[in-house]
Amino acid sequence: MPVKIRLQRHGKKGKPFYWIVAADARSKRDGKFLDKIGTYNPNTNPATIDLNLDSAVQWLHNGAQPTDTARAILSYKGVLLKHHLDGGVRKGALTQEQADAKLATWLEEKTGKVDVKKDGLSKAQADAKAKAFKAEQDANAKRIAAQAEALKAEEVAATEEEAPAVEENNEETEA
Repeated sequence: MPVKIRLQRHGKKGKPFYWIVAADARSKRDGKFLDKIGTYNPNTNPATIDLNLDSAVQWLHNGAQPTDTARAILSYKGVLLKHHLDGGVRKGALTQEQADAKLATWLEEKTGKVDVKKDGLSKAQADAKAKAFKAEQDANAKRIAAQAEALKAEEVAATEEEAPAVEENNEETEA
């Protein structure tokens, strides 16, 4: 029975959410599966991947073949590197401690890169929010200034209308 590591689609229309599963290659995309390895949510930025590293490596050791997208996800999370290092340990090229150290340094570098991206995104979002707030303050200041000018113009017009009316009344009383 050929086993594939693939994505199983869940979620509503336009908002996909995937389970990463090990399934028989002959089963339907969203059909029966042998083991749920993790989840993948592409709706967040960066995409959220929750993966059981040991379970995925075990399926790879047993001969499961990942699909292209699943391979990219496994590579992103370091599963393929761990599988590769385990092969080196089995052949005697390096010890388990050396393989674990290499994997740990790679994972630290990867989390550092992801954190930098998250920080950059949050900073860009904060900058955009500050820029929008500044533009809103400027628009409010212009609107308040325009209202003040309109009130001043109304007051001037009202005093000009009242002043001639008073003079006309004085002329009528004199006559």
